Amino acid sequence: MDTSFPLLFAAVVGFSHAFEADHLVAVSNIVTKRDKMALAIKDGIYWGFGHTSTIFLIGLLIIVGRVAFFDGYFSYFEALVGLMLVGLGLFRLYQYYNRRRRPSQWIDERSNHHLAYGVGFVHGLAGSGAMILLVMTEIQGSFNSMMYLLIFGVGSVAGMLVAAGLFSLPFSRRITGNESLQLALALLSSLLCIGYGAFVIVENLS
Repeated sequence: MDTSFPLLFAAVVGFSHAFEADHLVAVSNIVTKRDKMALAIKDGIYWGFGHTSTIFLIGLLIIVGRVAFFDGYFSYFEALVGLMLVGLGLFRLYQYYNRRRRPSQWIDERSNHHLAYGVGFVHGLAGSGAMILLVMTEIQGSFNSMMYLLIFGVGSVAGMLVAAGLFSLPFSRRITGNESLQLALALLSSLLCIGYGAFVIVENLS
């Protein structure tokens, strides 16, 4: 069986997967705090690494380890993503308030991309079910299936790298130095996260 086309398709699917609404809402909340495109792009890369880590690990459990996951589990995973989005929105508001109240105590987070990795990791939980089901029905052999998931992950890293870079374009140092605009960005991105997160929770638990 020629696997070159399925693997190429996996990269394309992974790239487009990065542009799903819940992914963009979460990553925009993170990268709009950055004053340099390079930092935003690193956030996108770390999100992709986290997302790929989860899908690959769950793929190992299901495809190689033959561990059974009931369909209902993935609805709870989706709800967990919604809860994460709500928390991310609230955390952004807390960060903005804390930075303004105690600027001298604020820690420089330019080299810290742990949040982006963690958000991607949780997102991977929600996206793993449908992707692994597709792989198991369309790809023959455990090795080929895991390669598909890995290439899918590479595509998602590339997609979010591009998305994060695009989101950072309007947010130069000059713009983010404006207090009124900082407040507007913090409120807008936080409300988007909280609102969309609440919608995801209700949709998957009702």
